[in-house]
Amino acid sequence: MTTSTGANPYQITVGSVTRQLRLVPVGQMGFVPLIEFIGDSELTKAAAQALVPLIPEGTEALLTVVTNALPLTHELSDLSGLPYQVARKKRRTYMQNPLIQEMPGLTLGVSETLWLDGPHAERLSGKKVVIVQDVIATGSMAMALARLTERAGGTVHGYLAAFKQGENTLPMQYLQELPKWVQS
Repeated sequence: MTTSTGANPYQITVGSVTRQLRLVPVGQMGFVPLIEFIGDSELTKAAAQALVPLIPEGTEALLTVVTNALPLTHELSDLSGLPYQVARKKRRTYMQNPLIQEMPGLTLGVSETLWLDGPHAERLSGKKVVIVQDVIATGSMAMALARLTERAGGTVHGYLAAFKQGENTLPMQYLQELPKWVQS
């Protein structure tokens, strides 16, 4: 469970939408602003509208993970007409020959496993794929999604995020930069 620090919230504006973000603790390292697209249709639509022009020309598919980035990717798909696929963080009983990708959890300190259902992986084969996330911090999730794309026979065509936080070397397009840590 995440809790507010009692410190002043961190403010963002995307298009005409402004939000006061809660600051949540991350281990002993400090606090980070919490982006929540799930349950916030107005912010999700504003971010997707601002991101559509940043989708690299020639993109044929989007890939994300079942988390906060899913509503953003769905809205991007609706606005751009591009199909999207979703990796999951747990195996589902209906999955057929899933691709499995381990990833270190550098931001929150917890390793995770991604599962891409076989039929979904087939839809990426031969496609130019853009990896979509809500926030790219260390880049470990984006790199795991890139490995899934390549293993599925697709080509990573770019990285797209609503927000960038911290340092990484990925050549990504994003709307705004968030502070890596905020002191309470």
